[in-house]
Parts: sequence; C-alpha cells; structure tokens
Amino acid sequence: MANVNKVILIGNVTRDPEIKFTSKGSAVTDIGLAINRTYTLDSGEKREETTFVDVELWGRLAEIAGEYAKKGRPVYIEGRLRMDTWEDKASGQKRSRLKVVGENLQLLGSRTDGAARSHGSDDSRDSHDSPPQRSSAPPRRPATPPPAELEDDDIPF
Repeated sequence: MANVNKVILIGNVTRDPEIKFTSKGSAVTDIGLAINRTYTLDSGEKREETTFVDVELWGRLAEIAGEYAKKGRPVYIEGRLRMDTWEDKASGQKRSRLKVVGENLQLLGSRTDGAARSHGSDDSRDSHDSPPQRSSAPPRRPATPPPAELEDDDIPF
C-alpha cells in the first residue's frame, strides 16, 4: 500500500528564528507558525481559532529563515510530519509530539518586507545527525522568448 506524508501550511511566524549548528556544521532552526481559521456557527456568530505548529528547517532553508522569516511574517511551508519522542527527565514519562520538517519555504508578503523567495529540495532523508542538504531552487525562466512583433509582410497567408 502506498504512503503519503505531505504537509502544506501558510501562516505567520510566531517568533524570530534562532539558527543553531550541529557538530558537523549543518544549520538547523525551529520556527513556530500560527495558522488562523475563521468559521461561522449555525447561529451566524463568527469565530476564529489559531493552530500553532512547530516547523524544523535544515541547511540553507534554516539560514534563509534565520535571515528573513521574522516574527509576524507570513510564510508558505511544504514538508512532512515527523513524530518526536523522548522521556521527560522530571517525571520519567514518555512524551511525544508531531513536528513538520520543512522541505520548501516561500516568504510571503509585500516587497517592502523583502523579496518573496521560494526555496526547497526533493531530498527526503530522515536523520537527526545528517540532515538533508538543501539548495535554493533556480529561478524559473520561460522556455522560449516571446515572439517578436510581426509586420504585415511577415504573415504567411
């Protein structure tokens, strides 16, 4: 049976990212996202709920987030879910939480906040000690240049 682990989020950064480096020199950062949902009750009353999601970014994506993804800035994230488990030192109980591992990042908002950029990779390795290597996606260019203006003499009919 096939499996799919894909997450797409748009939300606002909840805190300025802090970049850390592994012993092997790879950049890593965690950012928080606040994702708002507005809905209307049967009575007509409007409500809003906010979901907070932790996103982990590695390599070049972590560096870009550290530089540009400031608190309050809207971002688009593509990634995958990962379950983190650990034992609580105080109580000895097992704990777990779902986290999104970001594989693509796009900064949203106005140009005055900085240029919107898209970054990502198709690398999907899952390891804490050797994070996936990330690189900026090359800018997309049209495959062929637009046609030049045609004179009446150049029309083939």
